[in-house]
Amino acid sequence: MTRNMIFLHGQESSSQTHKASVMRESYPEIIVPDFSGSLDNRMKALYPILGDKPGWTIIGSSLGGLMGAIFTCEFPEQVEKQVLLAPALMLPEFTPYLERESVSVPTTIIHGTQDEVVPLETTREIAEKVFSNLTYRTLEDNHRLRIATDTLDWKKILA
Repeated sequence: MTRNMIFLHGQESSSQTHKASVMRESYPEIIVPDFSGSLDNRMKALYPILGDKPGWTIIGSSLGGLMGAIFTCEFPEQVEKQVLLAPALMLPEFTPYLERESVSVPTTIIHGTQDEVVPLETTREIAEKVFSNLTYRTLEDNHRLRIATDTLDWKKILA
């Protein structure tokens, strides 16, 4: 069965990063688009890619994690699972989703304990309010999660 999978890169990143390459190696069918500009512009580019297809597995890193979280909050019926890597949930654009009913889509967040960009505890508190089916994993790593990218069992995480 072909899965609908997408990897959403971070703000200062692209489809050519190490994380994107690891995802493509493990999942040749994964969609890895390039995004640029504001979050609003990125979301406008994302919606037509995901369309109204159900069964998405969304993997998002940093700002891409925020994009994935917003899409999942807006269209939970289309998302089968999301894995967010140090997602930028603390940005003001995510605030409206704190007031909504929690989302039960299976959500895994992987966050480095030495993240210098996205605050771990703030992100955890926000995620616990929004996602009712949440697994929050912390690892000895920084914001880029380079060590985690190379050592995690992605097949198990994304199963």
